[in-house]
Amino acid sequence: MPERTAMGEATFRGIPVSAGVCVGKILVLGQQRVQIERQAVPEEDVPRQLERLEQGLLATRQQLHDIQHQVTQAMGAKDASIFEAHVLVLDDPTLLEGVTRMIADEKVTAEWAFHVVAERFANTLESLPDDYLRERVADLRDVAGRVVNNLLGHEEAVDVANLKAPCVVIAHDLAPSTTARLDKKMVLGFGTDVGGKTSHTAIMARSLRIPAVVGLQNVSHQIHTGQTVLLDGFTGLVILNPTDQTLFQYGQIEQRQKSFEERLREIHDQPAVTLDGAQITLSANVEEATDGAEVKLAGGEGVGLFRTEFLFLNRSTLPSEEEQYQAYRQVAADLKPAPVIIRTLDLGGDKLPNLVGIAQDTAEMNPFLGWRAIRFCLQESAIFRAQLRAILRASAEGNVKLMYPMISGLEELTQSNELVEQCKAELRTAGVPFDENIEIGAMIEIPSAVMIADSLAKRVKFFSIGTNDLIQYTLAVDRLNEKIAYLYDPTHPAVLRLIKHTVDAAHRHGIWAGICGEIASDPAIVPLLLGLGVDELSITPPLVPPIKYIVRRLKLAECQELARFALECESSAEILARSQGIVSRAAPDLFGSLAL
Repeated sequence: MPERTAMGEATFRGIPVSAGVCVGKILVLGQQRVQIERQAVPEEDVPRQLERLEQGLLATRQQLHDIQHQVTQAMGAKDASIFEAHVLVLDDPTLLEGVTRMIADEKVTAEWAFHVVAERFANTLESLPDDYLRERVADLRDVAGRVVNNLLGHEEAVDVANLKAPCVVIAHDLAPSTTARLDKKMVLGFGTDVGGKTSHTAIMARSLRIPAVVGLQNVSHQIHTGQTVLLDGFTGLVILNPTDQTLFQYGQIEQRQKSFEERLREIHDQPAVTLDGAQITLSANVEEATDGAEVKLAGGEGVGLFRTEFLFLNRSTLPSEEEQYQAYRQVAADLKPAPVIIRTLDLGGDKLPNLVGIAQDTAEMNPFLGWRAIRFCLQESAIFRAQLRAILRASAEGNVKLMYPMISGLEELTQSNELVEQCKAELRTAGVPFDENIEIGAMIEIPSAVMIADSLAKRVKFFSIGTNDLIQYTLAVDRLNEKIAYLYDPTHPAVLRLIKHTVDAAHRHGIWAGICGEIASDPAIVPLLLGLGVDELSITPPLVPPIKYIVRRLKLAECQELARFALECESSAEILARSQGIVSRAAPDLFGSLAL
């Protein structure tokens, strides 16, 4: 339910996914899902339905290629690559075989068969316990909606690329292809009932620099076209009929935000050093070969996590060793001498691709506890060796480090290191240059790895703590499960003690320990992480400046006192409140610039 004031103002709360504030008239878009009825056809009409299906697929493929071209021109190839996944849906053999079989066996229209089979796929993905596959449901439904519309000859009710007046778009959902066509001059911002931070729609909004809020539940059914709304992409608020006082307050916030952004620009080239002289490394998480420019723009000190699995997704064939080498080398060359830590494949779990040559015979009941990451690589050794050779070749740039994900025991680390040595020998024999002294590290994501951290630290050069999985595995909590989401707790005393244990083990053996999980990007937790002794934070590039701003206003001594308190405290809420208090006192303008 919205929060209402006596003045008629109503506030809806959602998830902020693209920063900025806008005020304007609402344009409510329909859910864009055509109602389809089952319609039987005679036996002799089946060939015509199959032909209609083929024509519908061709028309949709052309539309998607056109959209991809438009996005490439407007935003660049990285954002346009999102639609490669859409095109692959049209070529999915399981989907298409299901549709053609239904047309032939049940004697129904092409649109009904495609709608039913696509919904079955979508419902299956929606039921899986991970955010990546859930977010792909929107992509599948986007493509399915286009195919069905083409089969029925339906046009879009509103042409979002040619709006006549500025507006704030509100919808149940916005398909990525619709978001890509939004006219930035006319669409001031948008809000949707559903969606998350990792959806392609959210990614597109950030690229377009349009304020956006998702996860507003049923806001599209409670407001109407023509009403005035204020949309706050910083805090996730959508305020219907904002009062003059609210507008005035947001005007002040906008001025403070501009002033704050100027201060962030002033420290761009400054190190992340506390007031009492302690320095921490601020690196960036990346997933594309072209992300080096974004890291430099943000002032990052290199790459703390290059997610290489994204080279393997949304395609039907494996990337070659040469293709991988070129991607790794590009990032290293763009950023040298700053370090680039390349994580080997973390496929499996929520990211098992539909690639030729990878066995996928058995569906896993618990994919996050199964065949993923280093386990996958050690079994698919040909894939792993090709990647290791590519990383080693890229290390000739002089600034590449290698890191294994999901290490749970010494055996996995030993086997992986043996494969690296074999690949080194192959390259030496072939006369291919590489860094003989490339540093190798391990991700600490599993409680078992924490408990043997001393043993692991003797055999690697650094640790990177993957807190997303560490929290999940420690607390046995799926954070996307609404019934238990409240239990996903980054400041849980058990989690903090595991982090401290890992950092201490690293330092005992003369290596460093960083964090590349989401908590490294949370301003409220930064003092706690510094106090626990973490040497590096690797975060999404846009958050490097504000995190640096916080670090430069903290005192390590106060952070260490906080950590001592946290390690003895039994209440995660008390720990978080005290850490937030330190940040609020040290950098009040950080929060004052983003919220009322």
